[in-house]
Amino acid sequence: MADSAAAAAAAAAQPATVGQAVIPLVNRLQDIMARLDGEAAAGVELPQVAAIGGQSSGKSSVLEALVGRDFLPRGPEICTRRPLVLQLVRHSAPEEWGEFLHAPGRRFDDFEHIKREIQSETDKEAGGNKGVSDKQIRLKIFSPNVIDITLVDLPGITRVPVGDQPSDIESRIRTMIMQYIKHPSCIILAVSPANADLANSDALQLARLGDPDGSRTIGVITKLDIMDRGTDARNFLLGNAIPLKLGYVGIVNRSQEDINFNRSIKDALAFEEKFFSTLPAYHGLSQCCGVPQLAKKLNMILLKHITDMLPGLKSRINAQLVAVAKEHAAYGDTAESTAGQGVKLLNILGKYCEAFSSMVEGKNKVSTDQLSGGARIHYIFQSIFVKSLEEIDPCKNISDEDIRTSIQNSDGPKGAMFLPEVPFEILVRKQIGRLLDPSLQCAKFIYDELVKISHGCLTSELQKYPILKRRMGESVSNFLRDGLRPAETMITHIIEMEMDYINTSHSSFIGGSKVVELAKHEGLSSRGPTSLSVHKDGVGISSEAQLKSSTENNVQLKSERGQKSRAVFARDTSRGAIAEKGFQPDTDAGTSVAGGGQNGHSLVGGSLSSMSDPRVYSLNSLYSMIRLREPPSTLKPSENKTDRDRTEIAIVKLLVKSYYDIVRKSIEDAVPKAIMHFLVNHTKRELHNVLIRKLYRESLLDDMLRETDEVLIRRQRIQETLQVLEQAHRTLEEFPLEAEKVERGYSLSEYGTGLPNIPGLSNRNPRGILP
Repeated sequence: MADSAAAAAAAAAQPATVGQAVIPLVNRLQDIMARLDGEAAAGVELPQVAAIGGQSSGKSSVLEALVGRDFLPRGPEICTRRPLVLQLVRHSAPEEWGEFLHAPGRRFDDFEHIKREIQSETDKEAGGNKGVSDKQIRLKIFSPNVIDITLVDLPGITRVPVGDQPSDIESRIRTMIMQYIKHPSCIILAVSPANADLANSDALQLARLGDPDGSRTIGVITKLDIMDRGTDARNFLLGNAIPLKLGYVGIVNRSQEDINFNRSIKDALAFEEKFFSTLPAYHGLSQCCGVPQLAKKLNMILLKHITDMLPGLKSRINAQLVAVAKEHAAYGDTAESTAGQGVKLLNILGKYCEAFSSMVEGKNKVSTDQLSGGARIHYIFQSIFVKSLEEIDPCKNISDEDIRTSIQNSDGPKGAMFLPEVPFEILVRKQIGRLLDPSLQCAKFIYDELVKISHGCLTSELQKYPILKRRMGESVSNFLRDGLRPAETMITHIIEMEMDYINTSHSSFIGGSKVVELAKHEGLSSRGPTSLSVHKDGVGISSEAQLKSSTENNVQLKSERGQKSRAVFARDTSRGAIAEKGFQPDTDAGTSVAGGGQNGHSLVGGSLSSMSDPRVYSLNSLYSMIRLREPPSTLKPSENKTDRDRTEIAIVKLLVKSYYDIVRKSIEDAVPKAIMHFLVNHTKRELHNVLIRKLYRESLLDDMLRETDEVLIRRQRIQETLQVLEQAHRTLEEFPLEAEKVERGYSLSEYGTGLPNIPGLSNRNPRGILP
């Protein structure tokens, strides 16, 4: 590495043009970015040249010709089995050597050693039996005979798997190649042999996929010297067959025999020059024939490509630098002292509680995908709880039999003349009690939402500290559970209060004559004219005109007895009942009881006056004794309902519905208030204090702030990535982009190909290098 630094310093000592500086700049960036893994370097694609071609297309021979030395593994089968990133660095010293990125500080002066190192590294990663790997080998060659350029030698396309190659080796290699050539920053060097049909060239087919308009592809046609006699590649080189914007260059490769007999690159270049100069078919095509012209073309095209890409490259590196710096700040530094750990814990707790309150209040980042935080709480209150209560029918579970039974049970042994309030109160309490379960469910739903909100607070920060995250989760869950209990108790008290006092004086409660009117409009008493009218106060109820006097007598009798009526309207005291198992009274007994006097005062065959005489009663009992049947264990109202029964049932239902609606509206308002006070707002007010009281302990700091191994490794990677990007940013800032010089480029007479001067080989500078 010291030698490479010295070479770079020697190169810097020379008067540099923009052209001389821009390609080494990218080489420096290549070295810097090579320290990053694939994920971190994915966003920064540096300008480079990728050589692609089919197996045995002569691709490796082209690269060796550009370097001027034998250094690549050769053979009849696939030789390039890992991507080789080759950086050519020109310097003024006469020495030539190579350096590998995986062997820092080690200098390879013998190119045979370089070849063996490439083979050894390939076998280490891809195996020794023709396996293929996408892991790069990075080689830097320093020489006075090369141009500054970066080339990537990719594995050749093969169709038939051999050795340890998988059955899908062709698709794997194609995918690997596409990973390089699909980026706009990549110049494609598509190598195709002249002795094969160019229309079927694997390299040109892949290049068309990665570069559809052909603006980044240079065609290289190899093995021109072994074409069939009478044929030439003139039309190919002129682009008449398959046009490319950057044109074609023809190459004469060393044959396998030349390689076996160690024919040097210098001799091969001399033979190539002689071949093109003697064949009339290639006269006038000097700008696109030979390795020296390929080197010049590559150098100029890469120079222009780099200068075009540099502004965008700067922007991408800056954007990635900002993103990585932000992530690094999120990971923060590790706190060593106890005081530092305490401050960090307090900051985390404070941020957590602030995030919790913000999510509840809707002050956090507003999501456009779905409802979250406090919006979900509002939805539960209004769209679930309130709507569910509104959909409940208070009389759905109350049958007519239930109402009639409760009415008759409330009459007691006498049979009341007025419809009592007790059945209404019993039934309405029962319906009010049904509101308890949905109210408690609503509180549980809000509790679950608060738990979800707590899990979504400061997730990235707490991810680093699993023990702290677990302890905070436990503390918040316990605190929310403690807040749920008083909320549930308050809800229970609200329902019990409504059940304990039935306020029939409520202004919205429908009572008195209005109930009867509603019952008539609903057609519940349509079988005949009703004989009832209900006063507003629910006490005075009169019959039809012919029954006025009897009703007044009844009212007078009750007032004389000092009994205050609690009824809502007058009713007939007669009622019927049937046994549950079809019990019927004894008709013979009924006939015997009904016998006797014409005035209807007769009981068991005698007058009332005769019963005062004990001798007569004793005599009659000897031959007129009547035995009654035992009453059944279960009695229900008669199945035959009168119009009065129907009216009573309808009125009770209307009263229950009216009062239930009053209570329901009160519950819909009171329950959310109780939940917000005892659970939601209480949590917002006290959560910070609870967390500090539970977690801020000096003995727990080390455990709670211990990071996972994954976090430590990730922080180290982020820190290394940040350092690399900062270095790349500084490198780009050091380079002055002078627009005029960049557009003009540099003269090839000042900066030639760098290829060795060979006797008899002209090093001319033809025009039209860039087509």
